[in-house]
Amino acid sequence: MSAWDLFIILVYFTIVIGLGFWYKSKAAENLEAYFLGGRRIHWMTLAMSGSVSNFDITGTMWIISILYVLGMKSMWHHWMWGFLMGAFFLAYMGKWVRRSGVMTAAEWMVTRFGDDRPGRTARTAYALMAILTQASFLGYAFQGIGKFAAVYIPLERLATLTGQPWLETLLIEKEPQVLAVAIIGLTTLYVILGGLFGVVITDVIQTVILTLSSVVIAAMAWSRMDAHALSRLPDGFLSLKVPWKIPELTGTENAAFTYFGALVMVWVLKGVLLNSGGPAQMYDFQRFLAARSDRDAAKVGAAWSVFLVVRWAMAMGIVLLALSGTLGVTDSEQVMPVVLRDMLPAGLRGLVIAGLLAAFMSTFSSTVNSGASFLVRDIWQKFLRPRASERQAIRFSYLSNLIVVGLGIAIGFQSRSIADIWNWMMMALGAGVIVPNVLRWYWWRMNGWGYAWGTLGGLLLSMAAFFHKGLPDFILFPAIVAASALLSIVGSLRTPPVETRIIQAFYASIRPFGLWGPVRRNLARTHGPDRRKHDSYGIVILNTLMGMLAVLALYLAPMFLVAHAYARAGFWAVLAAACVVILRFTWYQRL
Repeated sequence: MSAWDLFIILVYFTIVIGLGFWYKSKAAENLEAYFLGGRRIHWMTLAMSGSVSNFDITGTMWIISILYVLGMKSMWHHWMWGFLMGAFFLAYMGKWVRRSGVMTAAEWMVTRFGDDRPGRTARTAYALMAILTQASFLGYAFQGIGKFAAVYIPLERLATLTGQPWLETLLIEKEPQVLAVAIIGLTTLYVILGGLFGVVITDVIQTVILTLSSVVIAAMAWSRMDAHALSRLPDGFLSLKVPWKIPELTGTENAAFTYFGALVMVWVLKGVLLNSGGPAQMYDFQRFLAARSDRDAAKVGAAWSVFLVVRWAMAMGIVLLALSGTLGVTDSEQVMPVVLRDMLPAGLRGLVIAGLLAAFMSTFSSTVNSGASFLVRDIWQKFLRPRASERQAIRFSYLSNLIVVGLGIAIGFQSRSIADIWNWMMMALGAGVIVPNVLRWYWWRMNGWGYAWGTLGGLLLSMAAFFHKGLPDFILFPAIVAASALLSIVGSLRTPPVETRIIQAFYASIRPFGLWGPVRRNLARTHGPDRRKHDSYGIVILNTLMGMLAVLALYLAPMFLVAHAYARAGFWAVLAAACVVILRFTWYQRL
Protein backbone atom coordinates (compact mmCIF):
# COMPACT_ATOMS: atom_id res chain seq x y z
CA MET A 1 0.00 0.00 0.00
CA SER A 2 1.07 3.57 -0.60
CA ALA A 3 1.82 6.18 2.06
CA TRP A 4 -1.54 7.85 1.31
CA ASP A 5 -3.39 4.56 1.90
CA LEU A 6 -1.68 4.05 5.26
CA PHE A 7 -2.32 7.67 6.27
CA ILE A 8 -6.06 7.40 5.57
CA ILE A 9 -6.34 4.16 7.55
CA LEU A 10 -4.37 5.62 10.48
CA VAL A 11 -6.59 8.71 10.61
CA TYR A 12 -9.69 6.52 10.65
CA PHE A 13 -8.48 4.37 13.55
CA THR A 14 -7.52 7.50 15.51
CA ILE A 15 -11.03 8.96 15.08
CA VAL A 16 -12.97 5.88 16.18
CA ILE A 17 -10.77 5.18 19.20
CA GLY A 18 -11.08 8.85 20.15
CA LEU A 19 -14.86 8.50 20.00
CA GLY A 20 -14.61 5.58 22.41
CA PHE A 21 -12.94 7.86 24.97
CA TRP A 22 -15.41 10.66 24.20
CA TYR A 23 -18.44 8.49 24.98
CA LYS A 24 -16.89 6.77 27.99
CA SER A 25 -18.58 8.96 30.58
CA LYS A 26 -22.03 8.81 28.94
CA ALA A 27 -21.86 5.03 28.55
CA ALA A 28 -20.87 4.57 32.20
CA GLU A 29 -24.03 6.20 33.61
CA ASN A 30 -25.72 2.81 34.11
CA LEU A 31 -26.21 -0.56 32.40
CA GLU A 32 -29.12 0.69 30.30
CA ALA A 33 -26.94 3.49 28.97
CA TYR A 34 -24.01 1.12 28.38
CA PHE A 35 -25.97 -1.57 26.52
CA LEU A 36 -29.05 0.29 25.16
CA GLY A 37 -27.94 3.91 24.88
CA GLY A 38 -30.60 4.87 27.43
CA ARG A 39 -33.27 4.10 24.78
CA ARG A 40 -32.71 7.64 23.48
CA ILE A 41 -31.16 6.88 20.07
CA HIS A 42 -32.99 7.93 16.88
CA TRP A 43 -34.46 5.10 14.80
CA MET A 44 -32.49 6.04 11.68
CA THR A 45 -29.24 5.90 13.64
CA LEU A 46 -30.16 2.49 15.04
CA ALA A 47 -31.00 1.25 11.53
CA MET A 48 -27.62 2.45 10.24
CA SER A 49 -25.89 0.76 13.15
CA GLY A 50 -27.70 -2.55 12.72
CA SER A 51 -27.27 -2.51 8.97
CA VAL A 52 -23.57 -1.76 8.97
CA SER A 53 -23.11 -4.39 11.68
CA ASN A 54 -24.39 -6.91 9.12
CA PHE A 55 -21.99 -5.40 6.55
CA ASP A 56 -19.07 -7.30 8.02
CA ILE A 57 -15.80 -7.82 6.22
CA THR A 58 -15.79 -11.61 6.65
CA GLY A 59 -19.37 -11.97 5.46
CA THR A 60 -18.62 -9.76 2.45
CA MET A 61 -15.59 -11.89 1.60
CA TRP A 62 -17.82 -14.97 1.79
CA ILE A 63 -20.57 -13.39 -0.35
CA ILE A 64 -17.96 -12.50 -2.96
CA SER A 65 -16.39 -15.94 -2.72
CA ILE A 66 -19.56 -17.88 -3.51
CA LEU A 67 -20.69 -15.30 -6.11
CA TYR A 68 -17.31 -15.88 -7.78
CA VAL A 69 -17.88 -19.67 -7.72
CA LEU A 70 -21.63 -19.96 -8.37
CA GLY A 71 -22.66 -16.71 -10.04
CA MET A 72 -26.10 -15.27 -9.29
CA LYS A 73 -27.32 -18.72 -8.18
CA SER A 74 -25.44 -17.95 -4.98
CA MET A 75 -28.25 -15.58 -3.96
CA TRP A 76 -30.23 -18.66 -2.93
CA HIS A 77 -27.48 -19.45 -0.45
CA HIS A 78 -28.19 -16.29 1.54
CA TRP A 79 -31.55 -17.58 2.69
CA MET A 80 -29.57 -19.62 5.21
CA TRP A 81 -28.70 -16.52 7.25
CA GLY A 82 -32.07 -14.82 6.78
CA PHE A 83 -30.96 -12.04 4.44
CA LEU A 84 -34.61 -10.93 4.00
CA MET A 85 -34.94 -10.32 7.74
CA GLY A 86 -35.82 -6.64 7.23
CA ALA A 87 -39.26 -7.69 5.95
CA PHE A 88 -40.08 -9.51 9.18
CA PHE A 89 -38.65 -6.68 11.28
CA LEU A 90 -40.82 -4.04 9.64
CA ALA A 91 -44.01 -6.10 9.43
CA TYR A 92 -44.24 -7.14 13.08
CA MET A 93 -41.12 -8.54 14.76
CA GLY A 94 -39.47 -5.18 15.53
CA LYS A 95 -42.59 -4.06 17.43
CA TRP A 96 -42.85 -7.33 19.31
CA VAL A 97 -39.27 -7.08 20.54
CA ARG A 98 -39.54 -3.43 21.63
CA ARG A 99 -42.79 -4.00 23.54
CA SER A 100 -41.02 -6.39 25.88
CA GLY A 101 -39.08 -3.48 27.43
CA VAL A 102 -36.19 -5.62 28.72
CA MET A 103 -32.43 -5.07 28.45
CA THR A 104 -31.29 -8.34 26.85
CA ALA A 105 -32.86 -11.07 24.75
CA ALA A 106 -32.21 -13.54 27.56
CA GLU A 107 -33.99 -11.32 30.08
CA TRP A 108 -36.95 -11.44 27.66
CA MET A 109 -37.35 -15.08 28.73
CA VAL A 110 -38.60 -13.91 32.13
CA THR A 111 -41.42 -11.89 30.56
CA ARG A 112 -42.41 -14.96 28.53
CA PHE A 113 -41.87 -17.82 30.97
CA GLY A 114 -41.76 -16.15 34.40
CA ASP A 115 -39.05 -15.74 37.02
CA ASP A 116 -39.54 -19.15 38.62
CA ARG A 117 -37.26 -22.13 38.07
CA PRO A 118 -38.43 -22.96 34.51
CA GLY A 119 -38.17 -19.30 33.46
CA ARG A 120 -34.72 -18.88 34.98
CA THR A 121 -33.56 -22.11 33.32
CA ALA A 122 -34.82 -20.88 29.95
CA ARG A 123 -33.09 -17.54 30.49
CA THR A 124 -29.80 -19.26 31.35
CA ALA A 125 -30.10 -21.60 28.35
CA TYR A 126 -30.64 -18.63 26.06
CA ALA A 127 -27.74 -16.70 27.59
CA LEU A 128 -25.38 -19.66 27.11
CA MET A 129 -26.59 -20.08 23.54
CA ALA A 130 -26.16 -16.35 22.90
CA ILE A 131 -22.63 -16.21 24.31
CA LEU A 132 -21.60 -19.26 22.26
CA THR A 133 -23.21 -17.80 19.14
CA GLN A 134 -21.57 -14.41 19.61
CA ALA A 135 -18.20 -16.01 20.28
CA SER A 136 -18.63 -18.10 17.12
CA PHE A 137 -19.31 -14.96 15.12
CA LEU A 138 -16.13 -13.48 16.56
CA GLY A 139 -14.23 -16.61 15.53
CA TYR A 140 -15.70 -16.22 12.07
CA ALA A 141 -14.64 -12.54 12.01
CA PHE A 142 -11.18 -13.64 13.21
CA GLN A 143 -10.80 -15.88 10.14
CA GLY A 144 -11.87 -13.13 7.75
CA ILE A 145 -9.86 -10.20 9.08
CA GLY A 146 -6.72 -12.33 9.24
CA LYS A 147 -7.01 -13.39 5.60
CA PHE A 148 -7.88 -9.84 4.56
CA ALA A 149 -5.00 -8.17 6.40
CA ALA A 150 -2.42 -10.74 5.25
CA VAL A 151 -2.83 -9.51 1.67
CA TYR A 152 -1.80 -5.98 2.64
CA ILE A 153 0.57 -6.40 5.58
CA PRO A 154 3.34 -8.89 4.77
CA LEU A 155 4.88 -9.82 8.10
CA GLU A 156 7.76 -11.64 6.42
CA ARG A 157 9.78 -8.40 6.32
CA LEU A 158 9.20 -7.75 10.00
CA ALA A 159 10.02 -11.37 10.81
CA THR A 160 13.51 -11.10 9.31
CA LEU A 161 14.27 -8.12 11.57
CA THR A 162 13.38 -9.80 14.85
CA GLY A 163 16.51 -11.94 15.16
CA GLN A 164 14.52 -14.52 17.11
CA PRO A 165 13.98 -17.84 15.25
CA TRP A 166 10.82 -18.74 17.18
CA LEU A 167 9.28 -15.31 16.61
CA GLU A 168 10.24 -15.37 12.94
CA THR A 169 8.57 -18.76 12.54
CA LEU A 170 5.44 -17.51 14.31
CA LEU A 171 5.13 -14.38 12.16
CA ILE A 172 5.58 -16.30 8.93
CA GLU A 173 3.61 -19.48 9.58
CA LYS A 174 0.80 -17.84 11.55
CA GLU A 175 0.68 -14.54 9.69
CA PRO A 176 -3.17 -14.26 9.36
CA GLN A 177 -3.72 -15.23 12.99
CA VAL A 178 -1.13 -12.75 14.31
CA LEU A 179 -2.66 -9.92 12.28
CA ALA A 180 -6.17 -10.90 13.38
CA VAL A 181 -5.19 -10.81 17.07
CA ALA A 182 -3.57 -7.37 16.62
CA ILE A 183 -6.56 -5.81 14.86
CA ILE A 184 -9.07 -7.39 17.23
CA GLY A 185 -7.10 -6.09 20.21
CA LEU A 186 -7.23 -2.55 18.85
CA THR A 187 -10.95 -2.77 18.11
CA THR A 188 -11.73 -4.18 21.55
CA LEU A 189 -10.32 -1.01 23.13
CA TYR A 190 -12.98 1.32 21.79
CA VAL A 191 -15.75 -1.24 22.32
CA ILE A 192 -14.93 -1.49 26.03
CA LEU A 193 -14.77 2.26 26.49
CA GLY A 194 -17.80 3.52 24.60
CA GLY A 195 -20.56 0.95 25.17
CA LEU A 196 -23.51 1.16 22.76
CA PHE A 197 -23.17 4.95 22.47
CA GLY A 198 -19.67 4.58 21.06
CA VAL A 199 -20.67 1.62 18.89
CA VAL A 200 -23.67 3.35 17.31
CA ILE A 201 -21.99 6.71 16.67
CA THR A 202 -18.99 5.10 14.99
CA ASP A 203 -21.41 2.91 13.03
CA VAL A 204 -22.92 6.04 11.49
CA ILE A 205 -19.47 7.19 10.34
CA GLN A 206 -18.76 3.69 9.05
CA THR A 207 -22.04 3.65 7.12
CA VAL A 208 -21.02 6.79 5.25
CA ILE A 209 -17.54 5.44 4.46
CA LEU A 210 -18.84 2.04 3.36
CA THR A 211 -21.55 3.56 1.17
CA LEU A 212 -19.06 5.79 -0.63
CA SER A 213 -16.58 2.93 -1.02
CA SER A 214 -19.20 0.56 -2.36
CA VAL A 215 -20.54 3.04 -4.89
CA VAL A 216 -17.02 3.78 -6.13
CA ILE A 217 -16.20 0.09 -6.64
CA ALA A 218 -19.53 -0.65 -8.34
CA ALA A 219 -19.12 2.34 -10.67
CA MET A 220 -15.56 1.33 -11.52
CA ALA A 221 -16.64 -2.21 -12.36
CA TRP A 222 -19.57 -0.97 -14.45
CA SER A 223 -17.29 1.34 -16.45
CA ARG A 224 -14.82 -1.50 -17.21
CA MET A 225 -17.45 -4.03 -18.31
CA ASP A 226 -17.19 -3.74 -22.08
CA ALA A 227 -18.33 -6.46 -24.48
CA HIS A 228 -14.98 -8.27 -24.28
CA ALA A 229 -14.99 -8.34 -20.47
CA LEU A 230 -18.60 -9.53 -20.33
CA SER A 231 -17.81 -12.34 -22.76
CA ARG A 232 -15.36 -13.77 -20.24
CA LEU A 233 -18.07 -14.42 -17.66
CA PRO A 234 -18.83 -18.12 -17.08
CA ASP A 235 -21.89 -19.59 -18.81
CA GLY A 236 -25.04 -19.01 -16.78
CA PHE A 237 -23.30 -16.57 -14.43
CA LEU A 238 -26.29 -14.19 -14.36
CA SER A 239 -28.95 -16.90 -14.05
CA LEU A 240 -31.03 -17.33 -10.87
CA LYS A 241 -32.32 -20.76 -11.95
CA VAL A 242 -31.82 -23.60 -9.48
CA PRO A 243 -30.20 -26.77 -10.89
CA TRP A 244 -30.70 -29.92 -8.82
CA LYS A 245 -27.03 -30.85 -9.24
CA ILE A 246 -23.85 -29.06 -10.35
CA PRO A 247 -21.67 -31.98 -11.54
CA GLU A 248 -18.58 -29.89 -12.29
CA LEU A 249 -18.15 -29.14 -8.57
CA THR A 250 -17.78 -32.82 -7.65
CA GLY A 251 -14.34 -33.49 -6.23
CA THR A 252 -13.41 -29.81 -5.95
CA GLU A 253 -13.00 -27.63 -2.86
CA ASN A 254 -16.60 -26.51 -3.50
CA ALA A 255 -18.04 -30.04 -3.60
CA ALA A 256 -20.43 -29.15 -0.76
CA PHE A 257 -22.55 -27.27 -3.34
CA THR A 258 -22.86 -30.25 -5.72
CA TYR A 259 -26.46 -31.14 -4.75
CA PHE A 260 -27.56 -27.55 -5.10
CA GLY A 261 -31.30 -28.13 -5.36
CA ALA A 262 -31.45 -30.07 -2.07
CA LEU A 263 -29.43 -27.34 -0.38
CA VAL A 264 -31.73 -24.60 -1.65
CA MET A 265 -34.75 -26.28 -0.03
CA VAL A 266 -32.90 -26.45 3.30
CA TRP A 267 -31.62 -22.87 2.99
CA VAL A 268 -35.08 -21.43 2.28
CA LEU A 269 -36.63 -23.38 5.16
CA LYS A 270 -33.83 -22.23 7.46
CA GLY A 271 -34.29 -18.59 6.42
CA VAL A 272 -38.05 -18.54 6.98
CA LEU A 273 -37.75 -20.21 10.39
CA LEU A 274 -34.82 -17.99 11.39
CA ASN A 275 -36.61 -14.76 10.56
CA SER A 276 -39.85 -15.98 12.16
CA GLY A 277 -38.00 -16.59 15.42
CA GLY A 278 -36.96 -12.97 15.87
CA PRO A 279 -33.63 -11.15 15.56
CA ALA A 280 -31.06 -13.90 15.27
CA GLN A 281 -27.64 -12.34 15.78
CA MET A 282 -28.30 -10.99 19.27
CA TYR A 283 -27.10 -7.45 18.53
CA ASP A 284 -30.14 -7.27 16.21
CA PHE A 285 -32.34 -7.82 19.27
CA GLN A 286 -30.40 -5.12 21.10
CA ARG A 287 -31.04 -2.50 18.42
CA PHE A 288 -34.82 -2.96 18.63
CA LEU A 289 -34.79 -2.90 22.42
CA ALA A 290 -32.89 0.39 22.22
CA ALA A 291 -35.57 2.07 20.07
CA ARG A 292 -37.64 4.86 21.63
CA SER A 293 -40.98 3.13 20.91
CA ASP A 294 -42.45 0.15 19.10
CA ARG A 295 -43.35 2.48 16.20
CA ASP A 296 -39.69 3.48 15.92
CA ALA A 297 -38.70 -0.19 16.15
CA ALA A 298 -40.80 -0.95 13.06
CA LYS A 299 -39.08 1.93 11.24
CA VAL A 300 -35.69 0.52 12.24
CA GLY A 301 -36.71 -2.74 10.56
CA ALA A 302 -37.77 -0.97 7.38
CA ALA A 303 -34.58 1.07 7.02
CA TRP A 304 -32.29 -1.81 8.05
CA SER A 305 -32.12 -3.44 4.62
CA VAL A 306 -31.98 -0.19 2.66
CA PHE A 307 -28.50 0.67 3.92
CA LEU A 308 -27.27 -2.78 2.79
CA VAL A 309 -28.19 -2.28 -0.88
CA VAL A 310 -24.77 -0.90 -1.80
CA ARG A 311 -23.08 -3.99 -0.35
CA TRP A 312 -24.52 -6.19 -3.09
CA ALA A 313 -23.55 -3.75 -5.84
CA MET A 314 -20.00 -3.69 -4.46
CA ALA A 315 -19.87 -7.50 -4.27
CA MET A 316 -20.91 -7.81 -7.91
CA GLY A 317 -18.38 -5.15 -8.90
CA ILE A 318 -15.47 -6.94 -7.21
CA VAL A 319 -16.42 -10.31 -8.74
CA LEU A 320 -16.73 -8.81 -12.21
CA LEU A 321 -13.33 -7.15 -11.86
CA ALA A 322 -11.85 -10.49 -10.78
CA LEU A 323 -13.46 -12.54 -13.55
CA SER A 324 -12.53 -10.05 -16.27
CA GLY A 325 -8.95 -9.61 -15.06
CA THR A 326 -5.95 -11.88 -14.74
CA LEU A 327 -5.36 -11.97 -10.99
CA GLY A 328 -4.44 -15.63 -10.60
CA VAL A 329 -6.49 -16.04 -7.41
CA THR A 330 -6.49 -19.66 -6.20
CA ASP A 331 -8.42 -19.14 -2.95
CA SER A 332 -11.90 -17.74 -3.71
CA GLU A 333 -12.07 -16.33 -0.18
CA GLN A 334 -9.25 -13.91 -1.08
CA VAL A 335 -10.85 -12.53 -4.24
CA MET A 336 -11.92 -9.34 -2.48
CA PRO A 337 -8.62 -8.29 -0.87
CA VAL A 338 -6.61 -9.19 -3.99
CA VAL A 339 -8.89 -7.19 -6.31
CA LEU A 340 -8.75 -4.16 -4.03
CA ARG A 341 -4.98 -4.39 -3.75
CA ASP A 342 -4.24 -4.81 -7.45
CA MET A 343 -6.99 -2.89 -9.25
CA LEU A 344 -7.61 0.28 -7.23
CA PRO A 345 -5.45 3.43 -7.42
CA ALA A 346 -3.55 4.73 -4.39
CA GLY A 347 -5.63 6.91 -2.09
CA LEU A 348 -8.87 5.36 -3.26
CA ARG A 349 -7.50 2.01 -2.11
CA GLY A 350 -6.91 3.46 1.35
CA LEU A 351 -10.45 4.87 1.52
CA VAL A 352 -12.00 1.55 0.49
CA ILE A 353 -9.85 -0.47 2.90
CA ALA A 354 -10.72 1.96 5.69
CA GLY A 355 -14.38 1.41 4.82
CA LEU A 356 -14.02 -2.36 4.96
CA LEU A 357 -12.09 -2.15 8.20
CA ALA A 358 -15.02 -0.03 9.39
CA ALA A 359 -17.31 -2.91 8.46
CA PHE A 360 -15.21 -5.32 10.47
CA MET A 361 -15.02 -3.01 13.46
CA SER A 362 -18.74 -2.33 13.37
CA THR A 363 -19.75 -5.99 13.31
CA PHE A 364 -17.10 -6.90 15.85
CA SER A 365 -18.07 -4.12 18.24
CA SER A 366 -21.79 -4.91 18.03
CA THR A 367 -21.12 -8.61 18.61
CA VAL A 368 -18.82 -8.04 21.58
CA ASN A 369 -21.09 -5.48 23.22
CA SER A 370 -24.11 -7.75 22.86
CA GLY A 371 -22.27 -10.88 24.01
CA ALA A 372 -20.97 -9.08 27.09
CA SER A 373 -24.49 -7.93 27.96
CA PHE A 374 -25.61 -11.57 28.34
CA LEU A 375 -22.61 -12.43 30.47
CA VAL A 376 -23.16 -9.44 32.77
CA ARG A 377 -26.93 -9.25 32.98
CA ASP A 378 -27.94 -12.90 32.74
CA ILE A 379 -25.05 -14.78 34.35
CA TRP A 380 -22.94 -12.57 36.63
CA GLN A 381 -25.65 -10.22 37.90
CA LYS A 382 -28.38 -12.87 38.05
CA PHE A 383 -26.50 -15.63 39.85
CA LEU A 384 -23.20 -14.30 41.24
CA ARG A 385 -23.70 -10.64 42.22
CA PRO A 386 -27.43 -9.82 42.31
CA ARG A 387 -26.81 -6.87 44.64
CA ALA A 388 -23.91 -5.37 42.71
CA SER A 389 -23.94 -1.62 42.23
CA GLU A 390 -24.11 0.01 38.78
CA ARG A 391 -20.43 0.96 39.04
CA GLN A 392 -19.44 -2.64 39.80
CA ALA A 393 -21.60 -3.89 36.91
CA ILE A 394 -19.96 -1.46 34.49
CA ARG A 395 -16.50 -2.60 35.63
CA PHE A 396 -17.44 -6.24 35.11
CA SER A 397 -18.78 -5.26 31.67
CA TYR A 398 -15.23 -4.29 30.70
CA LEU A 399 -13.97 -7.72 31.79
CA SER A 400 -16.89 -9.45 30.04
CA ASN A 401 -15.89 -7.88 26.74
CA LEU A 402 -12.42 -9.43 27.12
CA ILE A 403 -13.86 -12.84 28.02
CA VAL A 404 -16.14 -12.91 24.96
CA VAL A 405 -13.29 -11.78 22.68
CA GLY A 406 -10.95 -14.43 24.11
CA LEU A 407 -13.51 -17.18 23.53
CA GLY A 408 -14.05 -15.97 19.97
CA ILE A 409 -10.32 -16.03 19.21
CA ALA A 410 -10.10 -19.58 20.57
CA ILE A 411 -12.90 -20.70 18.22
CA GLY A 412 -11.21 -18.88 15.33
CA PHE A 413 -7.98 -20.80 15.89
CA GLN A 414 -9.92 -24.10 15.67
CA SER A 415 -11.39 -23.33 12.22
CA ARG A 416 -9.70 -23.95 8.88
CA SER A 417 -11.47 -21.33 6.75
CA ILE A 418 -14.32 -18.85 6.60
CA ALA A 419 -16.51 -21.49 4.92
CA ASP A 420 -15.71 -24.01 7.64
CA ILE A 421 -16.93 -21.93 10.57
CA TRP A 422 -19.74 -20.24 8.61
CA ASN A 423 -21.37 -23.52 7.59
CA TRP A 424 -21.15 -24.84 11.14
CA MET A 425 -22.69 -21.68 12.62
CA MET A 426 -25.54 -21.54 10.12
CA MET A 427 -26.42 -25.18 9.59
CA ALA A 428 -25.47 -26.85 12.90
CA LEU A 429 -25.46 -24.24 15.66
CA GLY A 430 -28.39 -22.42 14.06
CA ALA A 431 -30.31 -25.67 13.62
CA GLY A 432 -30.03 -26.44 17.31
CA VAL A 433 -31.86 -23.32 18.49
CA ILE A 434 -34.12 -22.30 15.61
CA VAL A 435 -37.28 -24.23 16.59
CA PRO A 436 -37.30 -23.17 20.28
CA ASN A 437 -36.90 -19.56 19.14
CA VAL A 438 -39.90 -19.88 16.81
CA LEU A 439 -42.19 -21.70 19.24
CA ARG A 440 -41.65 -19.14 22.02
CA TRP A 441 -43.44 -16.47 19.94
CA TYR A 442 -46.28 -18.43 18.35
CA TRP A 443 -47.28 -21.28 20.71
CA TRP A 444 -48.85 -20.47 24.05
CA ARG A 445 -48.11 -23.90 25.53
CA MET A 446 -44.34 -23.49 25.17
CA ASN A 447 -42.83 -23.19 28.65
CA GLY A 448 -39.41 -22.61 30.18
CA TRP A 449 -38.56 -26.30 30.44
CA GLY A 450 -39.49 -26.89 26.81
CA TYR A 451 -37.31 -24.00 25.68
CA ALA A 452 -34.38 -25.13 27.83
CA TRP A 453 -34.61 -28.78 26.72
CA GLY A 454 -34.78 -27.86 23.04
CA THR A 455 -32.01 -25.27 23.20
CA LEU A 456 -29.53 -27.18 25.36
CA GLY A 457 -30.13 -30.41 23.43
CA GLY A 458 -29.63 -28.57 20.16
CA LEU A 459 -26.42 -26.96 21.43
CA LEU A 460 -25.00 -30.36 22.41
CA LEU A 461 -25.78 -31.79 18.97
CA SER A 462 -24.26 -28.76 17.24
CA MET A 463 -21.07 -29.05 19.30
CA ALA A 464 -20.85 -32.72 18.33
CA ALA A 465 -21.14 -31.64 14.69
CA PHE A 466 -18.32 -29.11 15.22
CA PHE A 467 -15.86 -31.80 16.27
CA HIS A 468 -17.15 -34.55 13.95
CA LYS A 469 -17.69 -32.98 10.53
CA GLY A 470 -18.73 -34.98 7.47
CA LEU A 471 -22.51 -35.04 7.03
CA PRO A 472 -23.86 -32.83 4.19
CA ASP A 473 -25.95 -29.86 5.27
CA PHE A 474 -29.18 -31.17 3.76
CA ILE A 475 -28.95 -34.15 6.15
CA LEU A 476 -27.35 -32.50 9.19
CA PHE A 477 -29.72 -29.54 9.40
CA PRO A 478 -33.04 -31.45 9.32
CA ALA A 479 -31.72 -34.02 11.80
CA ILE A 480 -30.71 -31.42 14.42
CA VAL A 481 -33.90 -29.38 13.84
CA ALA A 482 -36.09 -32.46 14.32
CA ALA A 483 -34.30 -33.46 17.53
CA SER A 484 -34.49 -29.94 18.97
CA ALA A 485 -38.18 -29.63 18.02
CA LEU A 486 -39.01 -32.96 19.65
CA LEU A 487 -37.23 -31.98 22.85
CA SER A 488 -39.03 -28.61 22.94
CA ILE A 489 -42.50 -30.06 22.40
CA VAL A 490 -42.07 -33.02 24.75
CA GLY A 491 -40.44 -30.84 27.40
CA SER A 492 -43.36 -28.40 27.26
CA LEU A 493 -46.15 -30.97 27.27
CA ARG A 494 -44.60 -33.10 30.01
CA THR A 495 -44.35 -30.17 32.44
CA PRO A 496 -46.92 -27.64 33.73
CA PRO A 497 -47.80 -24.67 31.51
CA VAL A 498 -46.63 -21.13 32.24
CA GLU A 499 -48.53 -19.50 35.10
CA THR A 500 -51.76 -17.94 33.80
CA ARG A 501 -50.96 -14.47 35.16
CA ILE A 502 -47.58 -14.40 33.37
CA ILE A 503 -48.74 -15.75 30.02
CA GLN A 504 -51.70 -13.36 29.96
CA ALA A 505 -49.47 -10.37 30.78
CA PHE A 506 -47.08 -11.38 27.99
CA TYR A 507 -49.87 -11.75 25.45
CA ALA A 508 -51.50 -8.47 26.46
CA SER A 509 -48.26 -6.47 26.12
CA ILE A 510 -46.67 -8.11 23.04
CA ARG A 511 -49.93 -9.01 21.20
CA PRO A 512 -48.43 -11.86 19.13
CA PHE A 513 -50.38 -13.94 16.61
CA GLY A 514 -50.31 -17.70 16.15
CA LEU A 515 -51.52 -20.50 18.43
CA TRP A 516 -52.73 -18.26 21.27
CA GLY A 517 -56.43 -19.14 21.25
CA PRO A 518 -56.76 -20.36 24.88
CA VAL A 519 -54.93 -17.31 26.26
CA ARG A 520 -56.97 -14.92 24.12
CA ARG A 521 -60.26 -16.49 25.22
CA ASN A 522 -59.28 -16.45 28.89
CA LEU A 523 -58.38 -12.76 28.68
CA ALA A 524 -61.69 -11.98 26.99
CA ARG A 525 -63.59 -13.76 29.79
CA THR A 526 -61.74 -12.03 32.62
CA HIS A 527 -61.01 -8.59 31.16
CA GLY A 528 -63.47 -8.25 28.31
CA PRO A 529 -62.64 -8.09 24.58
CA ASP A 530 -59.44 -6.32 23.52
CA ARG A 531 -60.58 -3.11 21.82
CA ARG A 532 -57.13 -1.91 20.81
CA LYS A 533 -56.50 -1.57 17.08
CA HIS A 534 -54.71 -4.61 15.64
CA ASP A 535 -53.52 -5.45 12.15
CA SER A 536 -55.22 -8.55 10.82
CA TYR A 537 -53.17 -11.66 10.17
CA GLY A 538 -53.77 -11.14 6.47
CA ILE A 539 -52.27 -7.63 6.55
CA VAL A 540 -49.24 -8.82 8.52
CA ILE A 541 -48.62 -11.67 6.08
CA LEU A 542 -49.10 -9.33 3.09
CA ASN A 543 -46.64 -6.80 4.55
CA THR A 544 -44.11 -9.55 5.22
CA LEU A 545 -44.36 -10.87 1.65
CA MET A 546 -44.22 -7.37 0.15
CA GLY A 547 -41.22 -6.59 2.34
CA MET A 548 -39.44 -9.78 1.24
CA LEU A 549 -40.01 -8.99 -2.44
CA ALA A 550 -38.94 -5.37 -1.94
CA VAL A 551 -35.71 -6.29 -0.14
CA LEU A 552 -34.81 -8.99 -2.67
CA ALA A 553 -35.52 -6.67 -5.58
CA LEU A 554 -33.49 -3.85 -4.01
CA TYR A 555 -30.51 -6.20 -3.71
CA LEU A 556 -30.78 -7.72 -7.20
CA ALA A 557 -31.43 -4.56 -9.26
CA PRO A 558 -28.02 -2.89 -8.66
CA MET A 559 -26.19 -6.22 -9.11
CA PHE A 560 -27.69 -6.68 -12.58
CA LEU A 561 -27.09 -2.98 -13.33
CA VAL A 562 -23.37 -3.28 -12.62
CA ALA A 563 -23.25 -6.35 -14.91
CA HIS A 564 -24.93 -4.37 -17.75
CA ALA A 565 -28.00 -6.66 -17.60
CA TYR A 566 -30.28 -3.64 -17.94
CA ALA A 567 -33.55 -5.46 -18.67
CA ARG A 568 -33.22 -7.61 -15.54
CA ALA A 569 -32.15 -4.60 -13.48
CA GLY A 570 -35.18 -2.67 -14.68
CA PHE A 571 -37.56 -5.52 -13.86
CA TRP A 572 -36.34 -5.81 -10.29
CA ALA A 573 -36.27 -2.02 -9.82
CA VAL A 574 -39.91 -1.72 -10.95
CA LEU A 575 -40.91 -4.62 -8.67
CA ALA A 576 -39.18 -2.94 -5.71
CA ALA A 577 -40.97 0.35 -6.40
CA ALA A 578 -44.36 -1.40 -6.65
CA CYS A 579 -43.83 -3.18 -3.32
CA VAL A 580 -42.83 0.07 -1.62
CA VAL A 581 -45.99 1.80 -2.89
CA ILE A 582 -48.15 -1.03 -1.56
CA LEU A 583 -46.35 -0.95 1.80
CA ARG A 584 -47.02 2.77 2.12
CA PHE A 585 -50.75 2.03 2.40
CA THR A 586 -50.75 -1.40 4.06
CA TRP A 587 -47.91 -0.79 6.55
CA TYR A 588 -46.69 2.79 7.01
CA GLN A 589 -50.11 4.43 7.35
CA ARG A 590 -51.08 1.79 9.93
CA LEU A 591 -48.06 2.19 12.21
